[in-house]
Amino acid sequence: MGNSHQSRFRSDFHIPYGTGQGSQESSTGTCFGPMTMPSVKYQRGEMVMGRWPGSSLYYEVKVLRYDASSQLYTVIYKDGTELELKEQDIKNAAGFQTRSRSRSRSRSPGRRRSRSRSPARTTRRSSSRTAAAVATAAITESAPTSRRDAKLKDTPEVRLSPLKQTKAAENNSNNKHEKKEEKQKEENNTANKVNESESKVEAESEKNQGRYNLRRRKDDGDAKALEIKPEKLEEKDAKLAAASAASLSSPLDFGGKMGAYFWLLFLPAWVLFLVLQVNLEDPSLANFPPLLPPFEAFWDAQALGFVILWVLFQVLLYILPVGKLSEGMPLRSGERLKYRTNGFFAIAVSAVAVVAAVHQGVDLTYIHSHFLQLATASLLISVLLSIYLYVRSRYAAPEQLALGGNSGNVVYDFFKGHELNPRIKDFDLKFFCEMRPGLIGWCLINFAMALAEMKEQSLNAPSYSMILVNLFQLLYVLDGLWNEEAILTTMDLMHDGFGFMLAFGDLVWVPFTYTLQAYYLVSHPNLLSLPALAAIVTLKLVGFYIFRKSNSEKNAFRRNPSDPKLSHLKTIPTATGKSLLVSGWWGVVRHPNYLGDLMMALAWSLPCGFSHLLPWHYMIYFIILLVHRDSRDMSECRRKYGSAWDEYCRTVRYRIIPRVY
Repeated sequence: MGNSHQSRFRSDFHIPYGTGQGSQESSTGTCFGPMTMPSVKYQRGEMVMGRWPGSSLYYEVKVLRYDASSQLYTVIYKDGTELELKEQDIKNAAGFQTRSRSRSRSRSPGRRRSRSRSPARTTRRSSSRTAAAVATAAITESAPTSRRDAKLKDTPEVRLSPLKQTKAAENNSNNKHEKKEEKQKEENNTANKVNESESKVEAESEKNQGRYNLRRRKDDGDAKALEIKPEKLEEKDAKLAAASAASLSSPLDFGGKMGAYFWLLFLPAWVLFLVLQVNLEDPSLANFPPLLPPFEAFWDAQALGFVILWVLFQVLLYILPVGKLSEGMPLRSGERLKYRTNGFFAIAVSAVAVVAAVHQGVDLTYIHSHFLQLATASLLISVLLSIYLYVRSRYAAPEQLALGGNSGNVVYDFFKGHELNPRIKDFDLKFFCEMRPGLIGWCLINFAMALAEMKEQSLNAPSYSMILVNLFQLLYVLDGLWNEEAILTTMDLMHDGFGFMLAFGDLVWVPFTYTLQAYYLVSHPNLLSLPALAAIVTLKLVGFYIFRKSNSEKNAFRRNPSDPKLSHLKTIPTATGKSLLVSGWWGVVRHPNYLGDLMMALAWSLPCGFSHLLPWHYMIYFIILLVHRDSRDMSECRRKYGSAWDEYCRTVRYRIIPRVY
């Protein structure tokens, strides 16, 4: 909706606009041992420096608890990793940096010299280590926990050999008669500069990453030096990080590989069943299954031409140099794509074109009478588009692939989407399909159903029920297109590949299942009293306010948490460096945008009455979708944010409905 109404099909066959983003970026309480336990040096919640297992590197961690029987501390690192450490592997954070510096400066020149190589070689090694840390951080950011740990363990340390020695080194090797005191003094100065350089580089690296680098650093004797030209360092590291991340795949959704086969067959069949069922004179479940019409009834060349013309018309409006060029969220490579966000302009021009067509005598009730053929044509286009997307993804660079659709299984990757942001030059296929032909087509179909009701029921104007359904859903779409930039922060755009799941959801599921209420009212009018009318309108407005307000709060906080305008918001810090919003509506329930969405969905269905279950399909589907989505959010956020997420859940107790669920 506001972020993508289409998005409603996604992640569980579309996450509602606001849903994919709706999930909070989301830390854990613990308890002490028995009263007879010995005195504990580090207390729960204390920030200390913990040694990463298998290395001599220390990182800032938070103490969660102490086990008296095993004498181990459970700590959590900044990336959410929880480990058990012995007391000797933990140091007090206060003064840790000072002691480290003083120890470095107090070392004798002899010790420092025996450990270091030439000044040039040491400096190169420092730069390389920083670059490797950046690459590793990119990998750990996208990898599942188990794979991330393996990557951290096995990541080699990259070193650079100097192309040429510094002038100081040449003088030291060529001038054999130089005084020993001068040589020692020069080496001392060089070593000090190197130490300072390493400190600055590492500090800058941690600052830029926004998280600690938890890679395992192998011992000097085991690490293999790689000869890399300095000027190619950044380019090589960027490619290494992107390729390594792209080679991984996130956990499989929707039943995995076997589930992909099921959904590929079930979803098209389900949409066709709904269209056949709603077309019955009595669409009761007692008449299930509906009679299957002859095969030729599914196909109409004119309907296919109509759908193609509609898509091409929306393409034309999308590529016009009208509207704002918006910047997307940073990708794994750090790149930020640009998008033409002129969706509101597109629906305004489309409305003018439709009104002009009706004025010229075009009979839009054709959409009602050929609903099945139009759905079949849209299904065919979505399948052809999905095949094209998968074929082109086979030639895409590794860094352009989506983690979720990179399983190696052809059917699963075809379903989930193999390439993250497929583009033809600057034309973004995924962004276009998310917000244009299906979403605006939804409004066109609803308008055609209103005309069909007037024709079939011999009315001079649409019924109140039809007017409410049209206005409510039009407001939903207009809000989404007016706030089109918000979709750039959704899971669809940031993480999901573009494959059959999104193509089918955008072009078939949204326009041909979200319009069932309007289609139902054409042949099954439902009279509304004035009190019922007022109650439904109030429900819609309250739901819309909650939906819009909560999404605005979240989008503003997600784009710039340090904005002074947001300084009054309450948050819970996490070990990843991000914070969880617990202010405004996000302090009432964990998914306030879901709550507003559900209220609006209820307002869409109530005008159809309670005679049949079919017009309530959207409401039923949406409840299942949101409950499933909430469950996935809970497990993912607990894994990602550890104890901070548990603290968040204690602070905000209810998931969607206050005091109920």
